[in-house]
Amino acid sequence: MGVNEEEIMPKKKKGYWIHKTKMKKGALKQQLGIPEDEGVPKTFLEAIRRTEIGKTATNPTQRGKKRVKVTRLLKKRAVLALTLRRFVE
Repeated sequence: MGVNEEEIMPKKKKGYWIHKTKMKKGALKQQLGIPEDEGVPKTFLEAIRRTEIGKTATNPTQRGKKRVKVTRLLKKRAVLALTLRRFVE
């Protein structure tokens, strides 16, 4: 009559870490002012990632038309979007 290991330490479910991040769907596009049916340019996300918090980042694909102030939350969302893009690619 031994102790079952699964009763002590249940197996972890793999692949469900993204549900625990409490992301808000479409929040990055809304914060950038991009319509939901359009995609966010990768170059714009990289520009946000490179820019320091508090400074202004511009969208290089639109030649300076789109400017946005980089906040900590915006930077987190941009980095996460770039990371998730690598999973798809």
